Amino acid sequence: MSKNPKYIFVTGGVSSSLGKGIIAASLAKLLQAQGYRTTIQKLDPYINIDPGTLNPYEHGECYVTDDGAETDLDLGHYERFLNVKTSQANNVTTGKIYQSVIDKERRGEFLGRTVQVIPHITDEIKHRIQILGNSGDYDIVITEIGGTVGDIESLPYIEAVRQLQWDLGDHNALVIHLTLVPFLSAAGELKTKPTQHSVKTLMESGVHADILVCRTEHELNEGLKAKLARFCNVKQEAVIQSIDASTIYDVPNLMLDEGLDKVVLDKLNLKSDVPDLGRWNEFLERHKNPKSEVTIGLIGKYVELQDSYKSILEAFIHAGAENEVKVNVESIHSEYLTPENIAFKLSHLDGVLVAPGFGERGVEGKIEAVRYVRENNIPFLGICLGMQMAVIEYARNVLKLEEANSIEMVENTPHPVINLMESQKDVVNKGGTMRLGAWDCEIIKDSIVFDVYGETNFKERHRHRFEFNNDYKEKIEAAGMKATGINPETGLVEIIEIPAHNWFVGVQYHPEYKSTVANPHPLFVAFVAAALKFKNKK
Repeated sequence: MSKNPKYIFVTGGVSSSLGKGIIAASLAKLLQAQGYRTTIQKLDPYINIDPGTLNPYEHGECYVTDDGAETDLDLGHYERFLNVKTSQANNVTTGKIYQSVIDKERRGEFLGRTVQVIPHITDEIKHRIQILGNSGDYDIVITEIGGTVGDIESLPYIEAVRQLQWDLGDHNALVIHLTLVPFLSAAGELKTKPTQHSVKTLMESGVHADILVCRTEHELNEGLKAKLARFCNVKQEAVIQSIDASTIYDVPNLMLDEGLDKVVLDKLNLKSDVPDLGRWNEFLERHKNPKSEVTIGLIGKYVELQDSYKSILEAFIHAGAENEVKVNVESIHSEYLTPENIAFKLSHLDGVLVAPGFGERGVEGKIEAVRYVRENNIPFLGICLGMQMAVIEYARNVLKLEEANSIEMVENTPHPVINLMESQKDVVNKGGTMRLGAWDCEIIKDSIVFDVYGETNFKERHRHRFEFNNDYKEKIEAAGMKATGINPETGLVEIIEIPAHNWFVGVQYHPEYKSTVANPHPLFVAFVAAALKFKNKK
């Protein structure tokens, strides 16, 4: 193919929650499966620099890349589908765009000219879009534009797309517009008018949709596709049905059946072949035909919004398929756990995961959950704050340090078994200042995690400010909880275990961020296997 990369832009109409990220990831999977080096980036129109300071209720989980970018959760979908790492360049926000332009203005780079949305903001957007393409690492770059066509905050991005289509020329860029074809039960029919208006809004900005992907609850017949093609100025084969699926992992096959990849490659003047989805379909076969099932409790403080723990939930799907086990995840709000109801809430579970989080709300419920699973030999996995809660619980109930706590929760606790990292003590700003990205971990061979990883050195992704206080390490280890993973550079404790327990592991890092369809994370695979073993012994 040409040395110049091809660009695909995915826009959305009617609603911002139609699944642009899943469509982008599914298309990328089909293109990758035909030998094209493909990546995806997300342009987010909010003014935050990144989602790192956003409440999970606002925006779902904050996904972290190897190079320490705090990003939109859609990047998690990209990595899970493609098994290709993303980076800072894969997520751009309006905040980053404006910050960069304003910094250039302060440095005098515009030579006294008036700084405006056009051309300065749009030029910066175009530059960011092309960074990945200009790297030489990719044949095709898919750019998902967040929000909805017609939103004020999205207008500079749509204008940048219009300019890029012109700059890049024919067959080098195309626009996919994802929209909704609702079913009105009272009338008993599908309605195309919202799609027509959405396309019209896009055209008012000078952008013509090359392909329509139509979200729907019911099949689109050829008559409806012909109508949409006629009113929206696209070919009928470029009207793609995206019907509701039982799992997001069905979507690549659904898009293959609709011919989305063929239409895209034809418009880009690229060769189309039969995608090699062998491993993907093997995963789907195991996922849909489990031989056993387990129930695992997810203890968290944001459980009302499932997207808050999106990577954890997907990691359970990957690990379940690897074990040929259906993992039923039972979300349990930590704020409402008490010594009086803990047995009722947890006794039926085959495993318990205590989730990450920040702040003091709900932490006592997490500590109570850890106590119950430790005393009852229920398999346990603690992630980030969950690992810290395990340390606090052990210090309180085994070492009898009754007021043990994290200084995040109680600044003047007499037993700060979880302390603020030394590198964080002079930090004032909140955004982008945590310990972020991939860090080394060395583990001892006589441990659960060595059996899990099969190696003594690896990297995992982090997002935290507080750490295990090494002043208490000797006492805690003498009482039976072992630090089996250490960062060699800082001496920070990365992993704790209780060898006398069935399966009890806490990790300071976030293993869920690295779990993909092609490579389920070994820690989740081992945890699900331990839950199944525990269930079978009941």
